[in-house]
Amino acid sequence: MWKKQKKKIHWERCKRLKKGTKLRRILLNIFGWFLFLIFALMFGISLRVFLLAKFLIPTWSMSPTLIAGDVILVNKMIPGPRIFKSWDFLKNGDFSMKRLKGYRKVQRNDVIVFNFPYSNWYKLELDFNVFYAKRCIAIPGDTFLIDNGMYRVKNVFDTLGHYANQKTLSEMEPQAFPPHIYNCFPDTVYGWNILNFGPFYIPGENDTVAIDTMNIRLYRQLIEYETQQPVEVKDRKVFIADKSANEYVFQQNYYFVAGDHVRDSRDSRYWGLLPEDHIVGKAFIIWKSKDRTTGKRQWNRFFRTL
Repeated sequence: MWKKQKKKIHWERCKRLKKGTKLRRILLNIFGWFLFLIFALMFGISLRVFLLAKFLIPTWSMSPTLIAGDVILVNKMIPGPRIFKSWDFLKNGDFSMKRLKGYRKVQRNDVIVFNFPYSNWYKLELDFNVFYAKRCIAIPGDTFLIDNGMYRVKNVFDTLGHYANQKTLSEMEPQAFPPHIYNCFPDTVYGWNILNFGPFYIPGENDTVAIDTMNIRLYRQLIEYETQQPVEVKDRKVFIADKSANEYVFQQNYYFVAGDHVRDSRDSRYWGLLPEDHIVGKAFIIWKSKDRTTGKRQWNRFFRTL
């Protein structure tokens, strides 16, 4: 009798232990999956913030390199990921940021994605709702010009941009282009157009550039953006925040960018230079593509490198 009772107690204890072990195993599995999901979420966010981003191309301004319906991947390590200094930037309007060290700087002929700088045509500002993809034509320190439709940089002999499209443009009649194309300054006296433009110095960080009542038309918006102060011309002198100035030291790098479809692209020829803090990164591959009219996948464009 005692043996049977002892055996029964032992069996019940084993059942309780087995039940507890099974429950512990279930809890450990749930905890393991929870940690995995947290890790996957953090990895995805880190990938998005520091390394990669994807964008849909809505227009033909970069054709034939990029066409409407392409989805591209962008490498943020060129020139480096942007980190906002304030977590409440959407609430308090403080868009100040710093850029972490990247793999390299933007180079000529890189296809880059950036926040459009001139949503307000006459004021340079950061617009987080509008992204453009263009080709970098000139970098800080370059003296850029367009000579009969062809892109040139002083002392640089590489082909810049899409040569065939520029050649087609160069064969068009000059009368086809209105004067004062660089119309972020409607009172400009340069008379440039997309066939003949420049020469134009592209400023970089810590560059000291002499300014006068003539070239301030080219740099006014950049200076106002950096200083957050008005720039005016009075009595044949340039004033920055009511102080007379004959030179200015730029605080960041600027770039001249243009679409490959040169006859139909709103780019630096029209709205001015691109500040480096607007750049998201360098496009490096077409991830996928879909015809915007038929909705069919364009398999021949998948995984094309840029």
